Amino acid sequence: MSLTGIKSRTNNRIVLFLLCLFFAEGYSLQAQNTDLPSIKTVVIDAGHGGKDPGCHGASAHEKHVCLSMALKLGDMIKKKFPDIKVVYTRDTDVFVELDERAKIANKANADLFICIHANSASPSAYGTETYVLGLHRTESQQKVAERENATIYLEDDKGAKYKDFDMSPDAIIARQLQLSVFLDQSINFADKLQKEFKTLGRYDRGVKQAGFLVLYKTTMPSVLIETGFLTNPQEEKFLADTTGQIKMAKAMFTAFEKYKNELEGVDSQVKTEVPPTIEVSAEDPNKDQVVFRVQIETSSSKISLTAPKFNGLKIYEYTQDNLYKYTSGEFVNDFDSANKYKNEMREKGYEHAFVVAFVNGERINLEKAIKLAKK
Repeated sequence: MSLTGIKSRTNNRIVLFLLCLFFAEGYSLQAQNTDLPSIKTVVIDAGHGGKDPGCHGASAHEKHVCLSMALKLGDMIKKKFPDIKVVYTRDTDVFVELDERAKIANKANADLFICIHANSASPSAYGTETYVLGLHRTESQQKVAERENATIYLEDDKGAKYKDFDMSPDAIIARQLQLSVFLDQSINFADKLQKEFKTLGRYDRGVKQAGFLVLYKTTMPSVLIETGFLTNPQEEKFLADTTGQIKMAKAMFTAFEKYKNELEGVDSQVKTEVPPTIEVSAEDPNKDQVVFRVQIETSSSKISLTAPKFNGLKIYEYTQDNLYKYTSGEFVNDFDSANKYKNEMREKGYEHAFVVAFVNGERINLEKAIKLAKK
């Protein structure tokens, strides 16, 4: 069986399949969105395990380095946020099926799913990259997903349960639309992860998309982190060493803390956090209204609003975390139109575009904004 060789179903069958899958997991977006957003449960997934060693270098195996980083990250979250429930898909060297990993997260009603892996390629390949669910854009991204998905062949039924599983482009797009708010949050968290890895001196390979089975079946913001290449001798040494693992776990934790604070509207717990604001006139016609925009660029230095990279778009600037952030579009109390515009921006080459929301010039949590816009 080849996951990439599965033929596309018709649109009706895609929708039917997704709805069946969605409700079979016993989870609904409506149920999860009844309260103001907060992080109550985090599921940390250490890739591979047991009879599945994952990739390896000269001596280090993916299953071991990933488990070590996962446990360290979990301990950091527990110590700083004792009220947050941390669930591991595995906390020992055991084999867990891909389907079961997603079920653990869904049954726990997790607010965030963090999947930790290590990469494999030529000895010259290096750096970190973080994935969200989506369509791969390069052959290398496709190969990463195929390698991680290949775990299904080690399951007792040799992957038979996935024989009718549709990972066609149409099905992935349909799933993205179904979980569009979660996808935006996933990209936001992934972006924060990559920035923190970069502060360690790691090469930033970027936020990417690919068809990972484990991300497809989770129903919350979800990311898959490729922490580095075990096939690169220098990176293998760093990831196999306890000091390197602690540094990576701390970077993940810092990204998590910033993401949590932003989601919950808390600015004080991370000292480097700066409340995001934009200039608002006292006579602003959108005063007290929810304004949705689409963020397309982030920079450590100021960019001209008429820069060529913006292709003549009307651009709005705001600052957050000592970074300059640039948005386009203005949709008052209209998330659906903003979401459509986000897809248009991605088609135009802004592949990490996502929807953000403001009230009186201050950025607010997206889920809270959607609720306010409906009042």
